[in-house]
Amino acid sequence: MISRRLIRTKIVQVLYANLTGESFSIDKSEKELQLSVRKTYDLYHYLILLLIQTIDYIADRNEIARNKILPTQTDLNPNTRIIDNKVIAQLRNNDQFIKYIKSFKLPSSEYPELVKRLCQKMLDSSYYKQYVENPSCTYNDDKQFVIDVFVNEFEDWELLYQILEEQSIYWNDDIEFVVNMIVKTIEKFKETKNNPSLMELYKNADDEEFGKILLRKTLLSKKENRKRVEKYTKNWDLDRIALMDIVIMEVAIAELTEFPSIPVKVTINEYLEIAKYYSNLKSNEFINGILDKILADLYKENKITKTGRGLISETKG
Repeated sequence: MISRRLIRTKIVQVLYANLTGESFSIDKSEKELQLSVRKTYDLYHYLILLLIQTIDYIADRNEIARNKILPTQTDLNPNTRIIDNKVIAQLRNNDQFIKYIKSFKLPSSEYPELVKRLCQKMLDSSYYKQYVENPSCTYNDDKQFVIDVFVNEFEDWELLYQILEEQSIYWNDDIEFVVNMIVKTIEKFKETKNNPSLMELYKNADDEEFGKILLRKTLLSKKENRKRVEKYTKNWDLDRIALMDIVIMEVAIAELTEFPSIPVKVTINEYLEIAKYYSNLKSNEFINGILDKILADLYKENKITKTGRGLISETKG
């Protein structure tokens, strides 16, 4: 589930925290990285839980209406399509999901206003009306509805961002990524599979190892790589260069020199994308220019060694 771009981003965040706050040892930095990654996985399950809680709220509301002293025909015969949604049932009864929720004790009902607001947002939407008014309803219709909820309701929702920030400092930056991962998860669900798989924390062991090595190598080569940055920023007041820009370049240099199987262009492009999101408008061009000069030096010093199909030529620059 956790992409390499997100791993890179979280390493940049951990190292930036080193510069702006408490100084971390390598071991402490590694633990902080692991915690940050785990929090993203928590959010993946929490947003699924929030949808299930909202469906439960709708079911409870229907039951209260049905038991009124003078119920209307609508109260007695509510549209239960959303409650009977087969994909939501698969999520609710998923063994991985249930085990995770129990193990990590995610918040369940501390924020009823969030559940109520999500309920109202869904019920007011055009996709909900289309879903419940459809004369027939297939499994794919159920799946598309759940996808529509996540795509339309969870991003750029101020109340959600506010409450998530209260619960974890790690969560707000991850919402867009996590929603995308949930959508990809649901897209793979099949009606014939009673217990479809949720995403694992890491795609594979290599990705987990990538994060550990990149963080450690960046910290161990910090002084050397800071000198490389300073060499090409000597006409700048280093104190006025954004700390985030410096951190991004240091991590990029470590990846360029320590990972033979990752193409140079991939590394450069990844950190330029991170700079677009976390630094100022001019940082992208600035970082690109500095890294281009540092890369030329690394080639001259034979610090760039790329192996694998199509990568040998990159060693020569």
